[in-house]
Parts: sequence; structure tokens; C-alpha cells
Amino acid sequence: MKFAKLLDRKPVKINVVLTSGLAQKLREYAAFYAETYGNKEEVAELVPFMLEAYLDSDAEFRKGNKKRSGEPIGVES
Repeated sequence: MKFAKLLDRKPVKINVVLTSGLAQKLREYAAFYAETYGNKEEVAELVPFMLEAYLDSDAEFRKGNKKRSGEPIGVES
């Protein structure tokens, strides 16, 4: 399991269009999460945390994000 058990939080509703293959993988991941932590979570509840973990683990994104911090929106370097 790549990330820790989710903390208490307010429900978040998201709407996305996924390929059928990705939707199946996400359902399988949610089942794996339930087996690991004994707590069933809906895919829509897991996705924001999965995306956050992915972005936090992307060194190039973090490096670029630090470089861009402080720049006004819409200004390119």
C-alpha cells in the first residue's frame, strides 16, 4: 500500500470520465485498501489522496513548483 490510512475528513464529491480499464483498476485498488486497513472507502474518496501522493512523489514537479512559487499566475519563466 503506497499511502497510509485516510484520516477523518469531510466528504468530497468528484466527477471524472475514466477509461473502463482505469475504472476497474481503481475498484481493485479500493478493494486492496479495504483488505489492508479493514475500512472500505469508495474510489471517489481515495482518488484525491492518490493524486496528492502521486504529485508529492514527483520530484520534477516539486522542483518546478518551487521554481514557479512567487510568480503571478499566467507569467511564464
